[in-house]
Amino acid sequence: MVAGRILRAFGTLTVAATLSAQTASVAEYRIKAVFLFNFVHFVQWPPGAFANDRAPLVICVIGRDPFGEALDQTVAGESVEQRSIVVRRAAGPEAIDACHLLFVSNSEKGRLRKVLQAVDRSAPVLTVSDIDGFVDGGGTIGFFLDRNRVRFEIDPSRAQRHGLKLSSQLLGLGRIRDSGSSGGGP
Repeated sequence: MVAGRILRAFGTLTVAATLSAQTASVAEYRIKAVFLFNFVHFVQWPPGAFANDRAPLVICVIGRDPFGEALDQTVAGESVEQRSIVVRRAAGPEAIDACHLLFVSNSEKGRLRKVLQAVDRSAPVLTVSDIDGFVDGGGTIGFFLDRNRVRFEIDPSRAQRHGLKLSSQLLGLGRIRDSGSSGGGP
C-alpha cells in the first residue's frame, strides 16, 4: 500500500534526520522537501480547492527559495490521488491563490502577517514554514530542529478552519499546537 510505504518513510525522516554541521543547510532543506512531499499525502483538500478533477496539486514557495532544486527533484513525476504535483515560486502574497501548500520562507518573516492574511482570503491552503514561532503566529505546520533532527508542529484547528482534513497518521508524527484549545495565533 502506497500510504503505508510513505508513512514508513515519513516516520524514518522524523526519527533519523540527523544533520551534520558541514552540510546542515543543504541536507536540512532536502529533508524538508521530502516532508512537504509527504505532507500532501496526509492532507485532504475540499473538492472546491481544485479547478477540476485533473488539476495539479500546487506546492508554492514564497520568498527566497531555500530549497534550490531539492523540492523540484523530490516531486518530479510524482502524484497524489491521481493529481500531478507541481512546484511554483510566488513573488508575493497576491500570487498565492493557486497554491494548495504554501511554504513561507524565512525571508518573509517581516511580512508574515500579510502573507497569512492573504491565505485566509484565498482557497484552502496548507501553510508550512521554518520561521520561529510560525504556528503560534498563525501558520499550520512549523518545522523546528530538535537535537539536529527536523521535526514539526501542527495546529489542527487552523487546518480545519482552512477546510483541510489532516490524517491522524500525520497528527501522530507531529507535535500538536492547537489554537482551538490554547488560544494561540490569529
